Amino acid sequence: MNNNIELESAIAALDQYGYDKKHSSDLEQARNKAQMLKYIDSLDFNLRRLLILQEAVNELVESEKRQLAQQESIQTYKTKIINLSRQFNMSYDDVIQVMKQQENS
Repeated sequence: MNNNIELESAIAALDQYGYDKKHSSDLEQARNKAQMLKYIDSLDFNLRRLLILQEAVNELVESEKRQLAQQESIQTYKTKIINLSRQFNMSYDDVIQVMKQQENS
């Protein structure tokens, strides 16, 4: 009987913890604009610090966009090489070797 009470108590504590995590103003839990705004508001920043935060976020966003664009370009390039290898019935590495030889010529 004592084990049942302890088990129920542990389950209730885990449920409460899960509820608290879902409804906390923790940034790690923020998944949408309203939650992000709630978290930022809880920081109680003045205008100067909010502007610095905005600048930092903008820099991170631009960096992430550049990285994604670079990854897309690389993937497009790889796809073109794969298509060339199929077109000329060559391996991927052989196409790369031919390209290197063309570059050195």
